[in-house]
Amino acid sequence: MTTLLDDIVVKELGRVEYQPTWLAMRAFTQARNDETSDELWLLEHAPVYTVGQGATMPHIPNSIQILKTDRGGDVTYHGPGQAVIYTLVDLARRSIKVKRFVWLLEQAVIDLLGPRADRRRGAPGVYVEGAKIAALGIRVVRGRAYHGVALNVDMDLSPFAAIDPCGYPGLRVTQMRDLWFDLSVAEAGRRLAALIKERLVDA
Repeated sequence: MTTLLDDIVVKELGRVEYQPTWLAMRAFTQARNDETSDELWLLEHAPVYTVGQGATMPHIPNSIQILKTDRGGDVTYHGPGQAVIYTLVDLARRSIKVKRFVWLLEQAVIDLLGPRADRRRGAPGVYVEGAKIAALGIRVVRGRAYHGVALNVDMDLSPFAAIDPCGYPGLRVTQMRDLWFDLSVAEAGRRLAALIKERLVDA
């Protein structure tokens, strides 16, 4: 399903594999021009660990796939029950600096979760009582961003125990279900996409 929100196209892709989706993001970003609408891709991934471009490939003692990517950040886990929103946004056209864009994405998650959610200095993402609930990693090429934000909604958190989430040893993770939110992954993704759209339009 595709809907046009202002000049931002929102696409719901369902559950998809990581690598072809990543390659599609790169292709979209390379092919876009000044007239191309920004897009938000809502999806879930099959289980996968992804490693940011500046991080070392970890040794993980399980059978889940590990992929090196071109986003910023360290290692994280994606899996069913996590709402992923890839933000294919022309920052230069919107006159949004990278740090501001990161802030906007974090703030959209905070808007969704309410006053229990906050930031952590030097550690991009969103936290609740010290536990990470949303990871964030982007790449910007010629002023155009891709990758985005992953929000834990209702998932098996145990794969996070095999890594130092986002490079922080002992970092706890949490999810919306454990905070008494009664939203499906799809609904949480739709609400978060709407909030990101509002933040981008108002920026």
